[in-house]
Amino acid sequence: MRLRSKDPTYEVQQNGLQQDAFVKDGRDSDMKGSEIKNDRSSILLLVFLYILQGIPLGLAGSMPMVLQNTGISYKQQAVFSLVFWPFSLKLLWAPIVDSVYIKSLGRRKTWLVPTQYLIGIFMLILSMNVGKYLNPEAPQVSLLTASFFALNFLAATQDIAVDGWALTMLSKPNRGYASTCNTVGQTAGYFIGNVVFLALNSPDFCNEYLRSIPSSTGVVTLPKFLWFWGIVFLITTTLVFIFKKEKNSIDEDGELNIVETYSILLKIVKLPAVIQLVIILLTVKIGFAATDAVTGLKLIEAGVAKETLAMLAVPLVPIQIFLPLIISRYTAGPRPLDAYKMAIPFRLLFGVIFALLVNWTHHVREPGADSFPIYYYITILSAYAVHQVSLYTMFVSGMAFHAKISDPLIGGTYMTLLNTVSNLGGVWPSSLSLWAIDGLTWKTCKGVVGDLSCNSAAEKKFCTDSGGSCAISIDGYYIETGICVFLGIIWLLWKRRTLVNLQNLDENAWKVAGDQKRVKR
Repeated sequence: MRLRSKDPTYEVQQNGLQQDAFVKDGRDSDMKGSEIKNDRSSILLLVFLYILQGIPLGLAGSMPMVLQNTGISYKQQAVFSLVFWPFSLKLLWAPIVDSVYIKSLGRRKTWLVPTQYLIGIFMLILSMNVGKYLNPEAPQVSLLTASFFALNFLAATQDIAVDGWALTMLSKPNRGYASTCNTVGQTAGYFIGNVVFLALNSPDFCNEYLRSIPSSTGVVTLPKFLWFWGIVFLITTTLVFIFKKEKNSIDEDGELNIVETYSILLKIVKLPAVIQLVIILLTVKIGFAATDAVTGLKLIEAGVAKETLAMLAVPLVPIQIFLPLIISRYTAGPRPLDAYKMAIPFRLLFGVIFALLVNWTHHVREPGADSFPIYYYITILSAYAVHQVSLYTMFVSGMAFHAKISDPLIGGTYMTLLNTVSNLGGVWPSSLSLWAIDGLTWKTCKGVVGDLSCNSAAEKKFCTDSGGSCAISIDGYYIETGICVFLGIIWLLWKRRTLVNLQNLDENAWKVAGDQKRVKR
């Protein structure tokens, strides 16, 4: 591979840009205000569409906590984790969404309108059946997984359409606000579907803060929540269909048709530089798998109420919104992977820290107490807040590198490819860690004569029928965390130099030669 030497004129160019900025600052600030004002309604619409997108994602994220209280195994949790795969696989159908449309309806509304109608209909149907799926005596995890997989598939398709529409809905000077709309909208939607739902669904939370007369149910049940948002999807989609007109999506450069898009995609993934980057993106999160996927469930298993854990996320929302803005100041330069590389050891360290906190959780609550002491919650919240710094440093620097290397002629497809691979690199280790944890956990039967195993369903039944109870002797979470952290250290030693080499490559190493043209429609 050919290395690119450091450009000696870079700092001079930067100084020139800064001088120009001082001259243009007053004029540009006035123009900026009028430009934002012209796109204000479009920005609000985009934020709302991303909020709608975040609702099913937030609900899917809340289901593992709900299922944890039904007594299902971690292997069944692993099955449910498949619902998050559509966002990691959307590259497979993204070129279709970009290329196939009804001209009279509009390139983006062709997919947005039917997709959101289907989400609304799915929510209404699911609201009438989810009670049976969550029956504590016989939870139907497979049907629940299929239902939320369909919802997330539709949400991923809506994401492709909205991302593309943002580029034509906003004027060119304001297109940078598309990512802000995405971040703010999805974070708000996920917050509503996850934290708000879990809080309003909790009898304890509602009795403590919202009711004067206690009740055994929450203010909002899952069927009612699904029904409400199903109706919202149907009404708002109708309003968008009728009142929001779509601009011509064909720019002066033209666009690729579906065959050419898939053809160039195939050539991109064969580039040596891209192959190395894909290997990194698919394997870098192995070291964080147990921490990211299992820690929250283990805290619930240790006695932390799921709604309390969800409410601890409330103070983190502003951090999740503003942290990327702060970090981007350090990753906008020519070497964004430097920050990416530095964040990995700190994120691995938090694997050990969270394992210690989970163990501490089993000992910190006083006997007979209904809740944990306030200093416990402060400690957990502080650990999660600091953990966000390492997590978002990797996320923002990775996105900055993707934007830096993507060929502008096919930038949308290129970015979708890299972001999809990055998402997949986080999903598969999480699913595997959930599936493997039961096999690494050893349980024994307490309260009966003899040292009986309690690992299989038959052994558990024999234990309970004999008057005993199953207790964890060796928790697979700690074993799995140790394995993941060890593999993460090995990975860092293996790929540390590759990260440096990749960002030193010449920009032509990331481009497909000979096919960088667009076809006019």
